[in-house]
Amino acid sequence: MTLHLNAEIKFDSKVIADVAEALEPHAADMFRNRQGRWMAIVEFSHVERTEPGPEEDKFPSVKVRVAGIEVAADEFTDERLRQEQRDMYRRRTSAGTLDAVDAA
Repeated sequence: MTLHLNAEIKFDSKVIADVAEALEPHAADMFRNRQGRWMAIVEFSHVERTEPGPEEDKFPSVKVRVAGIEVAADEFTDERLRQEQRDMYRRRTSAGTLDAVDAA
């Protein structure tokens, strides 16, 4: 059984050196292309957990930081990552459907 907690996800804006190095080859393209989208494999790390007191009307929150990233550098890799994203989405949303049999 999975426990679902109404928690807010927050992103830490600190960019660690390894992440900056991986993004650097794509920076100029990202600057030029205002409507751009880039596929990437991303690893998050836990940074901070905030649990409001019993009298506070707030959701608990967790802050994560990008710990690792690799950006697709060509159309072939971009399409492979997009297909993997579609497959992961299907597996995540297929519980209780016929697709759940394929995802198992």
